[in-house]
Amino acid sequence: MKTKVIKSLLTTGLALGIVCQVQAAAQPTTFVHLFEWSWQDVAQECEDYLGPKGYVAVQVSPPNEHIQGGQWWTRYQPVSYKIESRSGNRAQFVDMVNRCKAVGVEIYVDAVLNHMASGSGTGTAGSNYGNKSFPNYGPQDFHDTCAITDYNNRWQVQNCELVGLADLNTGAAYVQETLAGYLNDLQDIGVTGFRFDASKHMSLGDIQGVLSKVNGSPLVFQEVIDQGGEPITSSEYQSTGLVTEFKYTTQLGNTFKNGSLALLSSFGEAWGFLPSSSAVVFVDNHDNQRGHGGGGNVITFEDGRLYDLANVFMLAYPYGYPKVMSSYDFQGDTDAGAPSVPVHNNGDLECFGSSWKCEHRWSYIAGGVDFRNNTADNWSTTNWWDNGNNQIAFGRGSSGFVAINKEDVNLTSTLSTQMSAGTYCNVLKGQLSADAKSCSGETITVNNGGSINANVGVWDAFAIHQGAKINGEVTGPATLKRTVIFIQAQTQSGQDMFIRGGIDHNYANNNLGRNCQTTNFECAMTIRHNNLKSATTTPWKTNESYLDWYGSEAAQSSTAEGTPLDWTTNAWPAGWGTKRTVANDGYGEEPLNIWGQHYWMLDVDMDCSKAVNNKFEVKAYVKNGQGWEGDINQANTPYASSNHFAECGKINKFNFNSNIVEIRSF
Repeated sequence: MKTKVIKSLLTTGLALGIVCQVQAAAQPTTFVHLFEWSWQDVAQECEDYLGPKGYVAVQVSPPNEHIQGGQWWTRYQPVSYKIESRSGNRAQFVDMVNRCKAVGVEIYVDAVLNHMASGSGTGTAGSNYGNKSFPNYGPQDFHDTCAITDYNNRWQVQNCELVGLADLNTGAAYVQETLAGYLNDLQDIGVTGFRFDASKHMSLGDIQGVLSKVNGSPLVFQEVIDQGGEPITSSEYQSTGLVTEFKYTTQLGNTFKNGSLALLSSFGEAWGFLPSSSAVVFVDNHDNQRGHGGGGNVITFEDGRLYDLANVFMLAYPYGYPKVMSSYDFQGDTDAGAPSVPVHNNGDLECFGSSWKCEHRWSYIAGGVDFRNNTADNWSTTNWWDNGNNQIAFGRGSSGFVAINKEDVNLTSTLSTQMSAGTYCNVLKGQLSADAKSCSGETITVNNGGSINANVGVWDAFAIHQGAKINGEVTGPATLKRTVIFIQAQTQSGQDMFIRGGIDHNYANNNLGRNCQTTNFECAMTIRHNNLKSATTTPWKTNESYLDWYGSEAAQSSTAEGTPLDWTTNAWPAGWGTKRTVANDGYGEEPLNIWGQHYWMLDVDMDCSKAVNNKFEVKAYVKNGQGWEGDINQANTPYASSNHFAECGKINKFNFNSNIVEIRSF
């Protein structure tokens, strides 16, 4: 049977090149894999984030009883089909499904149908198993024991044991009925889709037999690892649902890591991939980010900004049904199970640090989802531009436009688009206000005639769409530039650095006509933080909009002493253990730090229009340590001051309590 493709895919007509030129309402187009999350955490994430941000569905880990153990792969060794797993019990699973559906988020279950557990023992619901005896099966329900030693032997791949796991005889009527009963039970709860794990190890006829006994038409996507050169191909599974396109992942990784982005103009079927309407695509998944299951030159969260840019491309380019990965930090141990701390931990969000990574919340990825949702009506690329290397840009008709710069110099070019003239929110870095009159981050201007005078920073991107167009006078910051400040100070564990700054009140009043006594933030610098990876400083950065003289802002954490900085070094010594980097962890080794250890870093996009001769004042404070630094007497400043002066749009290096300054371009 052919499974239905839910409306969010929007591929049936679009794959035929039918392009609607009328701006359509945003429609969900992307799902996320919340790998190893508990049912309670998934439910809260649906309500707090996934529903409001327009994700169509969540892929959850296998919910059935499995073997005991802390490793992640225990979930892929079934014991029974009782809904009792490390993620929670049946009641918690039902509650999650209902709460997610209430906010418009569907649930896809990772279904392990090919096999049961190896060995013997007691499962997570208390069921005993061993010697091919399980609550649902006896030895007669399995293929004879044999090992897969030759992936060019179709019979062996589909009838022998995958890494020693008891291989179900999925061609037998009883086994098919039992598997279908499990899937029907999940559908009765409210599950609307399934990932069929290890589909390559089941024949097409066996999968058809199971689905013929399944009620309704759930969305099905099948894991078929096909990198070419084997008799079992992904294309043969198209009649039973969508199929994971692992060639997409490998080629995207190869191109972003070692190739030229200019080659991506024809990415998709022309590269030998499945038809767009049949493909589930992803930058990485839970297997290949660990070097398993079709692993190769895969880009993962450990690649920092490269991962951001690869996801932006996947979400902006019209091919396949995209899945966003949401991981945890396994710190090099590819067997390690999920962190012991919940994601939603008594009001604290345990994301972005050394436990849960929550990539789906990263601004470039969430913004990419927003872009895709708002450009689904134009399922084609237009106005492709590249520099022959690693700077590219393309449109989605009149619905949207994206530019990606994976080079060490700015992308500066006049780009042609089909967008209407006006000012747009760069959805990778900010959000349009509810009244559509301002943007919380960077804005992009489309000129009369549809051109953009682009200036995209090093290893950066922008994405705009018609749904993020600012109406009326632009009140958001239109001159945001990336600005970095390093301040060297030897500190101890438990100490943190903050800065305050802006423009002197008296100077602003006497020379700029700004009354900063009446409106405090007239002398403040509007900022948007680029580094939200540190578990320590991200809570202080949340809801901070200004570098100012006043400490914590109204919506900012009251424990913030101003604008927080992150500790960096130019090289992470081997003796310090697992390398930490700013790109991955929010602190540690940082390429822009060319000086040494103990350089505290601020990385923001800043509104330079508030600066004086493009400069502004800065003073540092070490919490639980030295306190405020002393007076500074810096040369070549726009006016007299006892503070440092930094330059907007530049890399600024200072030393605590020192007059020395170094200012560099990116």
